[in-house]
Amino acid sequence: MIGAITVIVDHSMPLLHPQRLTIFPASWHMSPGYIALMGFFAMSGYQIQDSWARDPSWWRFSARRLLRIMPPLVVVLLVTVFVIGPLVTTWPAHDYWTHIQTWRYLVGTTVLFYMQHDLPGVFADNPYPFSVNGAIWTLPMELLGYALVLVVGVAVLIGLPRLVLFLVLGGMIYTDTMLHATFEQHGLGGSLLVVPIGSTVSFLVPFVLGMVLHAYRDRIPLKPWVALVLFGTYLALSQTPASRYLLALSAAYGAITLAMHWPRKLEVAGPWVYGSYGTYIWGFPIQQLFILAGVRQVWLLILLAVPSAYLVGQLSWNYVEKPTQKLRRHLKAPAPVRRPVPAPPQVPATAAAPLRRS
Repeated sequence: MIGAITVIVDHSMPLLHPQRLTIFPASWHMSPGYIALMGFFAMSGYQIQDSWARDPSWWRFSARRLLRIMPPLVVVLLVTVFVIGPLVTTWPAHDYWTHIQTWRYLVGTTVLFYMQHDLPGVFADNPYPFSVNGAIWTLPMELLGYALVLVVGVAVLIGLPRLVLFLVLGGMIYTDTMLHATFEQHGLGGSLLVVPIGSTVSFLVPFVLGMVLHAYRDRIPLKPWVALVLFGTYLALSQTPASRYLLALSAAYGAITLAMHWPRKLEVAGPWVYGSYGTYIWGFPIQQLFILAGVRQVWLLILLAVPSAYLVGQLSWNYVEKPTQKLRRHLKAPAPVRRPVPAPPQVPATAAAPLRRS
């Protein structure tokens, strides 16, 4: 939830001033939303690796992942196309409903790898008319991370040592160095359909770090002071080429360490923060709606959008995500078949002990 709110806050600046990429000054070459996304991917890598370790079944694993990511996304897309779109579009209703882009947005974005960013006339007069919901651009990359867990998991099942994770991590770091994506640009490498490859690799670096931290959780200690040192080092070297590696490492180690050392007294608030995914995917269109209504101050947009996105995120959790998560009960692994233990052979009493002499 902290990360989702950070992303919403960071989006407030470019949505009102498209020449700005982040709420931080441009000279800092740093984005709090980008740091939060790095932490997102690391926590996801840790948790998804844990899901695979608990039940290494490719089809149940895949079904769980789709049940988690797709229902809230489909709901936000349906509301965007069938409610928000016709209410705010600058196009005539007939033109909106008959234009192919309306249906390309619905179908293509549901498929994720054909994601579309604009609806006919929707938010066309806003300062940022380029995307109806720019926050969901990372979801295809998340799916690729799930596929990576599946591939590595199957490879280990068939006999490869878990050290293969370090080979994958090294390959990701090397590729990220070559493609050179940052929060300011997608880097080299082109795109996979509509998914930028450079940015995907950058986010998969902390994702694989999360996988490694889970696989070696018995050997890698998670110390808060180490997390602080790593993050401080990243801040100190943020203007150097080393920041690329320190950002991924400090965000991954820091996010997972924070989660593991979260105060137990605050765990009772769990139900109030489970709506983080809904908050994340609803934040952007909610911000666009406030801007359409006339909000032009960054601070006011933050003040209005954060609680609104949080509320909608809670509704998403309680009325979309929780009900669909209950479908997981149909994905339970079958109970192991217990074979009857053969009874020991019966020994005749005369053979069990010598006869007593009278």
